[in-house]
Amino acid sequence: MTPERDGTRERTVAGATAAGRARPRLDQPRPRRRRFLPEWDPEAFGRLSERIARFLGTGRFIVWMTVAIVLWVLWNVTAPRELRFDEYPFIFLTLMLSLQASYAAPLILLAQNRQDDRDRVNLEQDRKQNERSIADTEYLTREIAALRMGLGEVATRDWIRSELQDLVKEVDGRRDGHHEPAVFPAERSHGRDVDDR
Repeated sequence: MTPERDGTRERTVAGATAAGRARPRLDQPRPRRRRFLPEWDPEAFGRLSERIARFLGTGRFIVWMTVAIVLWVLWNVTAPRELRFDEYPFIFLTLMLSLQASYAAPLILLAQNRQDDRDRVNLEQDRKQNERSIADTEYLTREIAALRMGLGEVATRDWIRSELQDLVKEVDGRRDGHHEPAVFPAERSHGRDVDDR
């Protein structure tokens, strides 16, 4: 074989295509791509957004925001002119409030989306629990119905007592008329018990 052919064969064995590019190997992980954007943990970011949204919805935030705006306006109205940083139309204050609102709205929406996801999971679990409860209730209803049907065929204590009383009356009637031996051992005489032994 010529060296040129050997080189072609080596490239083909290594997994090269006809164009000369190596095919990616499926038995090895891909190399990590370089990212230009910073990476973050979505769960940690979601928890942070919920904390911020929860704080923005409190009275404490409104009080602190009001105090900051009042101090800002008072400083820029009453302080000496060279110490003022935002003159009367308060353009910088408007910019800061717009910036705060532009960040607050998406954070609140993100927190609401996470709460909606949690509510959806809870509703699904409640639905499954209700289905299990309904199935258990139907099963117990069928079992109770089967027990009732079975108990309809079982002799109760009152029925047995009335049957025994009828038998005793019948036996007493026969004994008085035909002199047959007593059916129950308790009615036998003590002398015959001793003779039987």
